[in-house]
Amino acid sequence: MTNIAYLPVRNTAGKRERTKVANRQAILDAAREVFGELGYETATVRDIIRRTGLASGTFYNYYRSKEEVFDALADDGARRFRPILRAQFEQAADFESFLRGAIQAYFDFLAKEHESWRMNRPAGETFPHARSTPEVVAVFDEVREAFDKVLEREHAPKVDLDYLTAACIAVAREVGDKMLERRPVDTQAATDFAVKLILGGLPALPRL
Repeated sequence: MTNIAYLPVRNTAGKRERTKVANRQAILDAAREVFGELGYETATVRDIIRRTGLASGTFYNYYRSKEEVFDALADDGARRFRPILRAQFEQAADFESFLRGAIQAYFDFLAKEHESWRMNRPAGETFPHARSTPEVVAVFDEVREAFDKVLEREHAPKVDLDYLTAACIAVAREVGDKMLERRPVDTQAATDFAVKLILGGLPALPRL
């Protein structure tokens, strides 16, 4: 009897948690649409709230600004990209195949994520960078670990993995941003450029 008496409390707590998850997702979905249609600079918190159908007080229970919402979107995207990145590592035969597969997967993911933005915003309009959220940092760590294992498997000379990872991610991010500004968006051409740029510079890196 004691356990049964507690069931309604647990069910209420579970329902409250599901509501929080649903509200947070509704805000992120609305923000993604609003940023895509209006552009990040033009969009306001009020625009996002209107799209959710939630009360303004509900919005501020989760986020304090559109910058926080944008960071949450970046976190969500990085979280969903990590399994894709892991799959590229698992099927890679060497450093080059992992690098190419990871960058191509990233550019394809980027193009799909910002499809509404690309459709509604003029060519040449830039998209803001996300800050180093926990999931974005986790992607960095995962790329670094993959580089370490692939290069060790090839018995390659040791290089500074922190710098290598940072440089490769920076190249992919900057080329990816420029790719999104162009019409049409060509993920293959962007991948070829980024991979050749990185591979061309790798032999010249100082050895540890």
